[in-house]
Amino acid sequence: MNRPARQLLYGSVVFLLILLVAVEGYILIDGVSLLDAVYMVVLTVFGVGYGEVVPVDSPVAKAFTILVIVSGCTALLYILGAFIQVITEGQIRSALGVRRMTREISKLDRHVIICGFGRIGRMLAQSLHEAGQPFVVLDKDTGRIDEALALGYTAYAGEATDENALRMAGIDKARALATVLPNDAANVFITLSAVDLNPAIEVIARGEEPSTEKKLRQAGARRVVQPAHIGADRMAHMILYPSAADFVESDRQTQSLNEQLNELGVQLEEIPIPGDSPAVGAMIGDFEVRGDGTFLVVALRRGDRVLSKPSDDIVIEAEDRLIIIGRAKGAELARKSSRPSYQYRGAKSV
Repeated sequence: MNRPARQLLYGSVVFLLILLVAVEGYILIDGVSLLDAVYMVVLTVFGVGYGEVVPVDSPVAKAFTILVIVSGCTALLYILGAFIQVITEGQIRSALGVRRMTREISKLDRHVIICGFGRIGRMLAQSLHEAGQPFVVLDKDTGRIDEALALGYTAYAGEATDENALRMAGIDKARALATVLPNDAANVFITLSAVDLNPAIEVIARGEEPSTEKKLRQAGARRVVQPAHIGADRMAHMILYPSAADFVESDRQTQSLNEQLNELGVQLEEIPIPGDSPAVGAMIGDFEVRGDGTFLVVALRRGDRVLSKPSDDIVIEAEDRLIIIGRAKGAELARKSSRPSYQYRGAKSV
């Protein structure tokens, strides 16, 4: 509890004690009923001034009334000041928090925007956090935003269907956006807005109904994930192939695939090929040769298509993404790969 809130609590407790003592005092001094004593205390403390229902004739009664007025009004002023401070400090803290978060988001580059911090959004954020991938949580529920901030995530409170909120989340510099709201219509609208604001962004969208996948892809989503469909497939796999499912489940509890590969001295990575990359125009076989046997291209992603085990004579194009597996230094060599000038496995010189 912060300091203004504690002051408000303490002031309220003291004020109630003053009222109780004042009521008891009027009963003892003047011998009036409980109702008359309460009525007298309320008139005295709040200064309504309807007239004295309890005679204040004796010096003791007058002194006690003065004490009730001074202490009661002082406690009320203290409570009022603490209440104003609570409201003001909360507003200031909120404004500073928004400003600080906006400043943090402006420093991000090539980050991921997670639209929705529900069950799936939480799991996605946790995975990205563990992988060291910068991301921003965007949700209209301030309670969920507070939860995300408490976990150390970068978050912004706003409606994901609002283009201004997407801009505040850094849509112009983001590399990907995951819209995981349980509402298909909202996910379609968010996808349209995201692609309109940043045509180069990769949108991964959640779909509840099978018919929504086509709409999401037409809206610009690169990938569509249907949690119910995935869950059903997994359950079917457990029923049809129980031994394999048990192996996979036990393996997940011990270590991930990447961890196993790292133990073997290899890793799986995705290498983007920008338009100015020296690898543009080279063949897959030549690209592998450049790595001196440290990596192997296992898949090529071109637009919405993924080519598994691409042949050596496929020419690498701009904006392709190569999925490679190899030694630890293989990924670095793959990134630095330049266009080879010799032949390999029948590939022509480029």
